[in-house]
Amino acid sequence: MKKVLGITIAGVFLVSLCSMSFAEKGKTGEELFKEHCAVCHPDGGNIVDPEDTLRGKILKAHKITKPADIVKKMRNPGPGMTKFDKKTIPDKDAKKIAEYILKTFK
Repeated sequence: MKKVLGITIAGVFLVSLCSMSFAEKGKTGEELFKEHCAVCHPDGGNIVDPEDTLRGKILKAHKITKPADIVKKMRNPGPGMTKFDKKTIPDKDAKKIAEYILKTFK
C-alpha cells in the first residue's frame, strides 16, 4: 500500500512539474498575434489603411527591421492603432509577437 501511495504521489508531482513548465512558457507569438493584433491586421494586412501592412517591404520602408522596432510601435503607435502598454502586453510577449510578424509576413 505504501508503495502504491508513493508512486501516486510521485506521479502527481511529475505532472504538476510538467504543467508548471508549460504554463511558464506561455503563449506563442502566433497565439498572441491572433489574440491582440489579427482583428486589425488579418493575415498581415491592415483594415484601417490597406496600404500600410505588416509585410516586410512596407515595414522596411518605415525603418522597422527588428523586433524592438515593432515593440516600439506597439507602445507608441500612430493614429488609428491601439496602444499596447506593458501591462496589456508584457515585453516578453510583445517580443514574441514582433518575432512572429517578422518571420511570417516577409
